[in-house]
Amino acid sequence: MPNPHLAALRQPQTLQLLKGIRRGIEKESLRVAPDGTLAQTPHGAALGSALTHPLITTDFSEALLEFITPPEATPEAALEILDRIHRYTYGQIGDERLWVNSMPCRVGADGDIPVARYGSSHSGQMKTIYRLGLGLRYGRAMQTIAGIHYNFSLPDEFWSWLHEREGSSEDLGNFKTRRYFDLIRNFRRYYWLLLYLFGAAPAVCGSFVEGREHSLQPFGDGRTLHAPHATSLRMGDLGYNSDAQQSLIVCYNDLPSYLSTLCSAISRPYPDYHTLGVKDTDGHYQQLSTGLLQIENEFYSPIRPKNPAQMGETALSALDNRGVEYIEVRCLDLNPFAPLGIDAQQMRFLDGFLLHCLLAPSPKTDDADYRAVQENQNRIVYRGRDPELQLIYNGSEKKLTDWAGELLDAIAPLAELLDTAWGGDRYHGAVEAQRAKVKGAVPTPAAQMLAEMAARGQSFFAWASDKAEQHRNYFLERPLDTGEQEHFAALAAESLRQQKAVEDADTGSFEDFLGKYYAQYTFCQR
Repeated sequence: MPNPHLAALRQPQTLQLLKGIRRGIEKESLRVAPDGTLAQTPHGAALGSALTHPLITTDFSEALLEFITPPEATPEAALEILDRIHRYTYGQIGDERLWVNSMPCRVGADGDIPVARYGSSHSGQMKTIYRLGLGLRYGRAMQTIAGIHYNFSLPDEFWSWLHEREGSSEDLGNFKTRRYFDLIRNFRRYYWLLLYLFGAAPAVCGSFVEGREHSLQPFGDGRTLHAPHATSLRMGDLGYNSDAQQSLIVCYNDLPSYLSTLCSAISRPYPDYHTLGVKDTDGHYQQLSTGLLQIENEFYSPIRPKNPAQMGETALSALDNRGVEYIEVRCLDLNPFAPLGIDAQQMRFLDGFLLHCLLAPSPKTDDADYRAVQENQNRIVYRGRDPELQLIYNGSEKKLTDWAGELLDAIAPLAELLDTAWGGDRYHGAVEAQRAKVKGAVPTPAAQMLAEMAARGQSFFAWASDKAEQHRNYFLERPLDTGEQEHFAALAAESLRQQKAVEDADTGSFEDFLGKYYAQYTFCQR
């Protein structure tokens, strides 16, 4: 079906609105020792406070760094900031490396994986206890899996134009929220394409799945396990899927339905977690609550609607209070062939893909549609590179390569619009690069990775270790100049001061703080 907005967007006065797109990157990377084992060192003071630093924090573990770029006008601008963060960090972590793959390897026993610490403030304690709960529920090893999150937003001028063009009588904020949910529903229909094109986790170390049921096959000498046609094992049952969350059906038809579904999962006790208890036998917190979800972030969705939460505010309250401000794509593997884990070409394709998701018709969904999305994800994870793979499509089935070709054909005109706005043909080139993968002319990252491992006779660990060393040298050979170094040092020092201020400002008990935090979820009962 032709996109109904293409002709209007081609007008010079509206075409420039597309230059207002902003994108940001959140990149996770494990710190590892020279021998490839998980680093046991704490998050260094030279990197600042993981609680308050605007660019450098940690995710689940003290060893799982997360780098954050602010919203930027071009892919290159975001990548330049991400590059500087890497160069500064490598100057502070000694002989440690950043693991360049999404799937970890030598992480050791669960108890040896250090959970991230955020200081003594109530908010800092809450972040740590949340992570303790994740480890208790799913195992700490699973939480060391890393990825790239891509934040995407359109400018208010674009929303005003679309609001007028569609003749909406809604408040502009409500219109923007509704249309972002249209984008999200289409994204969920089509994100299997991103797993196919950019999945880079077809293999794991045998130690990672030791003691777990799996269907993987030995690769090479058997120290590595893989699925021959896999794309992103990170997105399968070895990664972010869990039996508990499989029972959860989240509705993306509108904001109230979305909020209600997640609020219910947070407030409703889950029997297995209730049995474990909030505190251990010594009276120490081991999870925040006994709900199916401790907080909304525990729900492992490939995409999230977002509005920046204020200190102490829940993410769902931020959405309820101010609507959707941007979306966060969460299904992307680290690209081990790119030192930054992502490159400008991939970002340009994502821009076109997300524009298509917004502007194409997006019918509302039901429970059957939700389950179909889950099934397509499972098929892509394990069999995505099988040229004969069929996916669920409108209640029937369609060959992956046929459907992928149709999606690329629909994205291509949007890439042309973006090229016209910016000049050049880099958006067109990004789409054609993906078309070459679908046609089999060039390998996907997962296929390239397995081919290199086979050609070199390497295990996953040896191959990934080599890549980590190459990328370490890439950054160390380009140290920051004195001014940039001082800038990052000042950011770190200021973040430590801010953390101390948060700690000094705390009043009352942690239990009171936690009670007030969870009281915010009562808005869903209106």
